[in-house]
Amino acid sequence: METSHLFERIKPTIFGVLLAFGIGAVLIVMGGANPLDAYAGLLAGAFGGVYRISETILKMIPLLLAGLGAIVAFRTGVWNIGLEGQIIMGSAAATWVALTLPELPAPVLLPLVIIGGFIAGALWGLVPGILKAKFETNEIFTTIMLNSIAILFVTYLVVGPMRDASAIYARSFYIPEAAKLPTLLGGTRFHAGLIIAIICVVLVWVLLWKTSSGYSLRTVGANRKAAIYSGINVKRSILITMFISGGLAGLAGMGEVTGVHYYLGAGLTLTYGYTAVMVALMGKLNPYATVISAFLFSALIVGGDSMQRAAGISSTLINVLQGLVIITVVAAEILFNKEERKWLLSQLRVRHS
Repeated sequence: METSHLFERIKPTIFGVLLAFGIGAVLIVMGGANPLDAYAGLLAGAFGGVYRISETILKMIPLLLAGLGAIVAFRTGVWNIGLEGQIIMGSAAATWVALTLPELPAPVLLPLVIIGGFIAGALWGLVPGILKAKFETNEIFTTIMLNSIAILFVTYLVVGPMRDASAIYARSFYIPEAAKLPTLLGGTRFHAGLIIAIICVVLVWVLLWKTSSGYSLRTVGANRKAAIYSGINVKRSILITMFISGGLAGLAGMGEVTGVHYYLGAGLTLTYGYTAVMVALMGKLNPYATVISAFLFSALIVGGDSMQRAAGISSTLINVLQGLVIITVVAAEILFNKEERKWLLSQLRVRHS
């Protein structure tokens, strides 16, 4: 019975993914390539050996952390599309802390770097939260605009006050060893950011489903008018939501600096913030399901280059395939799941109330 129930829950996702890959196969054929070669290259690139698998997990970490940020926001009915900017600010703050306090030992410096990344992302997320809570400003527009500001700010830092003049291209100095996340598997870049991400998965689940505060946040997201009538402080909920959401995204940026690149540079986040929105939606705004969703999207990213080489197709097809996956999975959820249809309609009512 439990197995049957589990299958019913994951059936829409399986159907949506298969449909997306089927449509992708048609597009590949139209482009004059063999879809079997393309998908074989994708699998080999993402899972062909220990190093490839570790790279897939490596890319999953920021997608999962930012995806958790999206879950917290979306569950409260706040459409935080500014995860990209919050990731960038988290990476900038983590770098600044590491370069400002290089003499501190790792047990002191690394926690400070992690906290710095979280706080910077949280404060950046709080800005549109305040605008929405105080002035009912549309958070979609403000968060997107703040993404551009964050990108320009980091560009200023790496070509100005934080630039390493000895580097060929614009970037900061390398962070000290004490500020680097430990590597979990020798010979790979697989780092302890995964542990942080898994801890955050549990914490977000506990917050949203095991605390009274989480119940209040979800109530605001489900029906804002009902939340007001029941005495929930909606403005306070929005501020808490955007602080936590931005902080989780900031952790993703921190991990990219302290676990992968070891410096701050323009374009390090690879638009993780926008992809994380799709990751959260495909994970049905469930922290545990989002782990699987993040892994799938990471596999698409890592295996994309191999797919391109194996079949001689355009790299843009990977982006198309990612979009197809989220569209077909969400569509399948609405088609198969009555509760999902009700939730979607409730969100539309919230947006227009």
